[in-house]
Amino acid sequence: MKKLQKYSGIDSLPEGRASEIITEGCIVLEGGAFRGVYTNGVLDALMEEDMNFRCTIGVSAGSMNAVNYITGQIGRSARINLRYRHDSRYVGRKAILKNQGIIGFDFLFGRIPFIPDLDKKRYHTTERQLYAVVTNLDTGLPEYIEKNSGEDFFKVIAASSSMPFVSKPVMIGKHPYLDGGCSCKIPYEWALKQNFKNIVVVRTRPRNYRKPIKPEQKFSPENFVYRDYPKFAASLLASNENYNKQCAELLKLEYQKRIFVIAPSQSIDISRLEGNMEKLGALYYLGYHDTKNSIEKLRAYLDRKN
Repeated sequence: MKKLQKYSGIDSLPEGRASEIITEGCIVLEGGAFRGVYTNGVLDALMEEDMNFRCTIGVSAGSMNAVNYITGQIGRSARINLRYRHDSRYVGRKAILKNQGIIGFDFLFGRIPFIPDLDKKRYHTTERQLYAVVTNLDTGLPEYIEKNSGEDFFKVIAASSSMPFVSKPVMIGKHPYLDGGCSCKIPYEWALKQNFKNIVVVRTRPRNYRKPIKPEQKFSPENFVYRDYPKFAASLLASNENYNKQCAELLKLEYQKRIFVIAPSQSIDISRLEGNMEKLGALYYLGYHDTKNSIEKLRAYLDRKN
């Protein structure tokens, strides 16, 4: 059997359990497929600092990262990504055969060799809220589903993380859903509308990154592939422009101290399905150290009076 590539420093990754201390506020997790390994590092560092936010909302890979954050399992997400990236049960042929998409959610949500089981007792606690963002293909709009909503939440996470073009839509109730990032890449506006005083946004791109805007095309791939879902196709076509607007607004909100942003401190040369394990390991530690270096400023933000 061919030996899988894994990160050379996997045995030295942080590990342990987060405390039961709860930090009031909402943490917002951007997606980005394997750029989410940056978020793995951020969340592990926060857990080590006893920053376990009352509410977590994630989109796409952010929703997957959120699960291990609310269960308080330091290093669990990173160990999955940095050990099993090249296992086709997780990413690749076997995943496609069993899940009709590039990611093997059956593998991810099952019992994984060398990985501690998910702490279901902490997962089911009502003290912490967890939301995942999904995109409804019929309406083209984002929906924000809580883990105790009555839906199969692992199916919701699968929908939130199922990339367009390469994944079959996930049926939840009577509607088909795909990646929440198709309609809302950074769900900070939801957190603002919920009137959280403390909002922390974890980015997977540097603050100055902007997506290229595609010229209008009469026969775009979006309109062709999703011709039966014209509202969803329209959301896809507008997603980059909307993302850039979100990035600009986040800068203003951060300056106003309405939100706190943790973002990569250097440029990110990581593809959505990055296979270079040493690059992914370095990305993890970038997130970890960026967070440790921001802790005092984050504490000051959380302690502010207005």
